Amino acid sequence: MADISVRGRLALRAAAAASWASQKAGRGKGSMIGGLIALKIDPSIMAQLGRNRRTVLITGTNGKSTTTRMTTAALSTLGAVATQADGANMDAGIVAALGLHPGVELAAIEVDELHLPHVSDALDPTAVVLLNLSRDQLDRVGEINMIERKLRAGLARHPDTVVIANCDDVLVASIAYDHPNVVWVSAGSGWAVDATSCPRSGEPIVWEGENWRSTGADFHRPQPQWWLEGEELCGPDGFRAPLHLALPGRANRGNAAQAVAAAVALGAEPSKATDATGTVREIAGRYRTVNVGPHDARLLLAKNPAGWQEALSMIEPSSAGLVIAVNGQVPDGEDLSWLWDVRFEHFEGVQVVASGERATDLAVRLTYAGVEHTLVPDPVRAIASCPPGHVEVLANYTAFRDLNRDLEARK
Repeated sequence: MADISVRGRLALRAAAAASWASQKAGRGKGSMIGGLIALKIDPSIMAQLGRNRRTVLITGTNGKSTTTRMTTAALSTLGAVATQADGANMDAGIVAALGLHPGVELAAIEVDELHLPHVSDALDPTAVVLLNLSRDQLDRVGEINMIERKLRAGLARHPDTVVIANCDDVLVASIAYDHPNVVWVSAGSGWAVDATSCPRSGEPIVWEGENWRSTGADFHRPQPQWWLEGEELCGPDGFRAPLHLALPGRANRGNAAQAVAAAVALGAEPSKATDATGTVREIAGRYRTVNVGPHDARLLLAKNPAGWQEALSMIEPSSAGLVIAVNGQVPDGEDLSWLWDVRFEHFEGVQVVASGERATDLAVRLTYAGVEHTLVPDPVRAIASCPPGHVEVLANYTAFRDLNRDLEARK
């Protein structure tokens, strides 16, 4: 704490007191209120907490929390790592996480994509991981090409930062393309709807197998230094190692590849970093299986069209039931028109239940997709309505949060 100013120390003491009071009052973990108070007292506290650390920032539309956990595990092969325990990825949460880990040299910090430029200015990161970029909540995030331009300009202020970039994502590639210090990873891109035109020229993007190129600019898919071949992760100097993940889905394999590349950029041994990613089994309740009467329910979270499409690909076709829970609260985005961008058409032989506060909106979409379904607004009751056995539960942000709360209350 020697590098923290007197004002900064006062801010951190006030934050600790506020967090303690919040926990005692049963209002949560208190990290957000603590971070907010610290920033109010000393707006420079984030920069102070970032000094003398080697920090990796992880951002993207989808996979931030998972990749941050994997990066933390991979970096832990080098020593203790400061990180968020709860995925709070805006300024207050970042300040709280760093404040809880004084003297820890390594940090893996999840950052909301809108916050990346000014967080990078404050923390001067050793590395930045760029996962993907696609439409999210338009009422909060805004137009996607505008975000691409902001992130590109923000990274240009940090030429010494190593950028770990997904070369399969056109928008991410554009952000990193001119950066002097890039490690390219072929992490996959299951959602290309938001990158049909070149972000630099506006002309079409042409795909030729796994490669892509712009028809209006000197801009094409870079050659990756890290990539996946079957069950193996491949990297520089002939590195190959089996990737044994506890988490499902091709997207998580790409997340692991970028986490390993980031850890190696900070000095981790590749095989140890690769093994460490397999120790991540659950992220804030995501992917866990809970017992609900005669049902074993696996909980999956999705927050935008790209995330929904990836999560739907993880559904076990032999499941006894599939509960899809959708809310439309402010954290979810109140405009649910994105439901029409998600392909729900491929569910046959699985009992589907539309649930959540906006179950009726979802039911209309499922009807047009030709998916037979029932409508049970309460997610716990929706699970109970399925035949006994394994049930997949796919929910958006507040539906997932509320379902976890209700399941805990039943214990």
